[in-house]
Amino acid sequence: MPKPDPDRIKCDALACSSTLHPHPELVADELFRQNPFFDARDGLQVKYEMLRRVRVDGCSVGRAAASCGLSRPTYYQARGAFEHGGLAGLLPEKKGPQRAHKLTAEVLAFVEAELAAHPERTPADLAARIEKRLGVTVHPRSIGRARARWKKNRPAILRRRSP
Repeated sequence: MPKPDPDRIKCDALACSSTLHPHPELVADELFRQNPFFDARDGLQVKYEMLRRVRVDGCSVGRAAASCGLSRPTYYQARGAFEHGGLAGLLPEKKGPQRAHKLTAEVLAFVEAELAAHPERTPADLAARIEKRLGVTVHPRSIGRARARWKKNRPAILRRRSP
């Protein structure tokens, strides 16, 4: 069995955490070229070094950003994030919706009514009926999660009565 490639493992980890630098080939900073501790693929490390170059070494923003393969606006965004949240502030935020934004009160009321009349309906059935009746495409998994939250948050008296 071949040994796992530590370089590939690191690259995969950076990609999973969304900290993989999009253009490591543009990083021209000497530290990243001469010292193996510095990895141009590590976007978090590159941003931090860009901030350090300006603040500690007195390098100009344009020069520091260019040497790290980044733009001036990226520098200012990183500086604000770092000032607000420290090193963790440089981590990218989750992409996409952070809540079930399609599950409006109207959609949830429809789901409740459907389940009251037909408790055997699956999330996939409900998703199809929501799209047909309300014109909203909702993923069945979102409906399943909403149902689980609803069951969990019901008053204890109602939970005891359900099968």
